[in-house]
Amino acid sequence: MNEIGEFSLLLALGASLYAIVTPVIGDRTGSAAMVKSGEHALLAVFGLLSLASACLLYALFANDFSLDYVYSYTNRDLHPVYRLTAFWAGQKGSLLLWGWMLAFFGAVVILQNREMNRALMPYVTSVIAATLALFGFLCVFATPVFERMPMLPDDGYGLNPMLENPGMIFHPPTLYVGFVAFTIPFAFALAALIQRQLGDSWIRTTRRWTIFAWLFLTIGNILGANWAYVELGWGGYWAWDPVENASFMPWLTGTAYLHSVMIQEKKDMLRTWNMVLVTLTFLLTIFGTFITRSGLISSVHSFGESTVGVYFGVFLIVTILVATYYIVTRLALLKSPYRLDSMLSREASFLFNNLILIGAAFTVFWGTLFPMISELIRGEKITVGPPFFNQVMIPIGLALLALTGICPLIAWRKASVANFKKNFLAPAAVTVVAAVAIGAAGVTAFMPWLALTLCSFVGATITIEIWRGVSARAAGGKENYWQAFLSLFWRNKRRYGGYVVHIGVILTFVGFTGAAFNQETEATLFPGDKLTIDDYALTYYNFEWKRDVETKEEATATLLVERDGEKIGWVRPERNTHYMKSIRGEMMPQPTSEVAIRTTYEEDLYVIFAALNEDGSATFKVHINPLVKWFWLGGVVMTLGGILAIWPDRRERERFMARHRAEAASA
Repeated sequence: MNEIGEFSLLLALGASLYAIVTPVIGDRTGSAAMVKSGEHALLAVFGLLSLASACLLYALFANDFSLDYVYSYTNRDLHPVYRLTAFWAGQKGSLLLWGWMLAFFGAVVILQNREMNRALMPYVTSVIAATLALFGFLCVFATPVFERMPMLPDDGYGLNPMLENPGMIFHPPTLYVGFVAFTIPFAFALAALIQRQLGDSWIRTTRRWTIFAWLFLTIGNILGANWAYVELGWGGYWAWDPVENASFMPWLTGTAYLHSVMIQEKKDMLRTWNMVLVTLTFLLTIFGTFITRSGLISSVHSFGESTVGVYFGVFLIVTILVATYYIVTRLALLKSPYRLDSMLSREASFLFNNLILIGAAFTVFWGTLFPMISELIRGEKITVGPPFFNQVMIPIGLALLALTGICPLIAWRKASVANFKKNFLAPAAVTVVAAVAIGAAGVTAFMPWLALTLCSFVGATITIEIWRGVSARAAGGKENYWQAFLSLFWRNKRRYGGYVVHIGVILTFVGFTGAAFNQETEATLFPGDKLTIDDYALTYYNFEWKRDVETKEEATATLLVERDGEKIGWVRPERNTHYMKSIRGEMMPQPTSEVAIRTTYEEDLYVIFAALNEDGSATFKVHINPLVKWFWLGGVVMTLGGILAIWPDRRERERFMARHRAEAASA
């Protein structure tokens, strides 16, 4: 099986190289057969990578420790579910998964466009194949997936205990889907540049691909934050870690792109801006993979040092040069015949929104790279930590939040003073009342007060916009208000799906704001001792020790939780030791913590069993994290909004096909 997988990867690389060149030659020579041949080669890549993936999965489940990858990430005691997650737990498997996903998406694109976008498809195929070739070179030469062990061990080293968490079943694949799917809009954008077809046809073709990629990138980031919160045991869910930043940057630019394409579709403006944004988003997905796997950064999420950085670096440079060349040489064609009529217009507010998002992405980019730059220039790595990011990103985030509420209230083209006053009157009144109520509730620190006030403003704006739509439909007398509400959302999925996403953004900001009131304490307790924090009292009763399997020891502490003198329950945090077997048979201990969390919409009580001491005492760290549950709820709502926005719409599909047929006839 391993030989089959190895040979499949080699054939897939060859087919990818063939699919880069053949469609382009076919287009230049007018040979439709060569174009089709290149597309068929891309379909073959999908089949070959599927076969290679199946071979690796077989090796993982069959305990084939002759493979270095299987030895490094599994052992005989590993649960079957985590044998599956071992596929993407390491560098080799995750690169193969990335390539397989891209090949699958490429196959879908080929099948979707058998009759459409024929002028673009040779170059779409070539761009996808070039990206696949990168991952082919990595899987065959840089980090061979089916590399053998020098000797056959009896057992494997095992999976990192921190990865034996349900979050790791979903977090990496969803994040990879988001990263990989952004290749499709970029491929169409570059093809449109090459073929000088710079209208909005390529944007409409890739609209759902873009929302799909953004949606999964959103889910992946939220799931990653949740994994960090429940598994790493440090008390938070976002630490501005370089790998967290690597997935956040393309999310920011992808969000900017989603907003920007609306202006091109509606007003035929911002063509150059859209080309730059989709290119930048794709480059950041590759850059994030590069810094994660090159060994240039140190992170709990990153992989070890390897030679893959060279391959990614060359690919990034070539892509930047090619994309820049075509954008610069097509500037005259990208120039829109329309201009902003007023800085007080919805178009201008979208542009400001995008500029702030790009500013945020650049801030994260600079803060992530600064340690590497400082080490290169001064020979000393200067770490940029959360204080820098929080100081800069909080004002940027609040500005974005404010624009989220302002944009829907401003008219297209040019807003009149009367229209401006009319639209802002009700939201402003609600905001003033909310601001007073928030202050009266005890939120007196300026930044948290401002954040919650802006959340109220944006919530009022969205609620009023939805109410206006419902009232207009119900006024006809054919629908009651509930029917009008459902019809409004179902018939305008993209617009109102966007509003649902914005509601999710509000909820996540409420969750962010809670971090301003976090409290923490640490204490070493003997049985019977009590720890107090705010209005909580935790009494340490005892701990239980047991050996779960031969390679795992568990110590579980039991603490009684009281609040204002009233018993509210028990928490049982764990301090575990996993023994990982080396190739020489030595058992290497690796301690981990399983935190105990009592969660409400008001706050989380977060208890960490930090240490079990030789004198019989135990050390605990306790955090009170207000409003964290609102962050998770916001992620769920954003996901629902994204699903609504991407949901198939028959009428929209018919309009798209009619427009496509008209464009094809006129050509």
